Amino acid sequence: MHFSEIIEKMIEVGASDIFIRANSTLRARVYSQIVEVSDYIFNTEDLNRIIEEITPSYLKGELMEKKNCEFALWYKENWRLRVGAFYQRNTLSIVIRKIDLRIPTFKDLNLPASVLEQFCKERRGLILLTGITGSGKSTTIASMIEYINKNFGKHILTIEEPIEFTFTDKKSIINQREIGKDVFSYAEALRQFAIHSPDVIFIGNVRDKETCHAALTAAETGILVFSTLHTVNAASTIERIVNFFPPHQHHFILAQLSTLLKGVVCLRLLPRADEKGLIPAYEIMTLSPTISRLIRENRLWEIPKYLASGDIYGMKRFDQSLLELVEKRVITPQLALDYADKKEELELQLRNRGLI
Repeated sequence: MHFSEIIEKMIEVGASDIFIRANSTLRARVYSQIVEVSDYIFNTEDLNRIIEEITPSYLKGELMEKKNCEFALWYKENWRLRVGAFYQRNTLSIVIRKIDLRIPTFKDLNLPASVLEQFCKERRGLILLTGITGSGKSTTIASMIEYINKNFGKHILTIEEPIEFTFTDKKSIINQREIGKDVFSYAEALRQFAIHSPDVIFIGNVRDKETCHAALTAAETGILVFSTLHTVNAASTIERIVNFFPPHQHHFILAQLSTLLKGVVCLRLLPRADEKGLIPAYEIMTLSPTISRLIRENRLWEIPKYLASGDIYGMKRFDQSLLELVEKRVITPQLALDYADKKEELELQLRNRGLI
């Protein structure tokens, strides 16, 4: 089975991801479910041929040395794909994700436009999008960058591994740097940002102390910084950032976050019950005076309580979002319970409203 046949099958079934593994059939993620889409069984030679065909020459050595690489490519100028190649059980495996070329609006994403627009209007600070892989973090950040691009005259600098969404300059000018192609590492790119005079920076992923420190420094110097983390809610996001640093620095990092962390948006994509497709449940934390104080005093366990009552600031807990989706008949009660942070509390609210 050739690469072009694989992508055509992906397009045909409307898959977001395709999974290719030796001694296995072709599998795809369709509306969050993994399904078999071809009975062809791939062998090792098939995987090697596909990798040889699509992997950029500068990454082939990295794949052999590190047993893993990521890159993006175009298919027929109409489709952009993100490819992850890695070894498992000493054989190649490939995961391909489809990137929508049309950058959606906040309304398209079923996310609260007023809150996200306010984040985009911040002049400095740190905005974090969190969630598991495939939860919509990159798409949401792309929509925020495009909102700034359409409405403000800014210099936007992105540092990505690899570049996913590509932008056309509108009111803003956008420079996109790809790790491994335009710059060697996040750390090196962030050491250089001052000479590039950005107003907005997007860092593809905060994954270590050095990158986190650079992001906070950039935010402190008057830049609006967007990035992503693989965390499940707002409180755990703050804990993750703090734990990048040694204990003796925790007090200082909490003090920084209490002024710089302008917002956290946590996403979980759920299959709809009313039609085909996915819809996000979300948790949003904004930097209200109370949230700022809780972060500064390291009382992170109290944050969920204030998110639940912080609607005046645009805040919302996951379980509130899930409850709303059930009330609108967009998802089933059982699915909401499966994704809830506090299942017993949500079940009680569903029963009180006669939804189960």
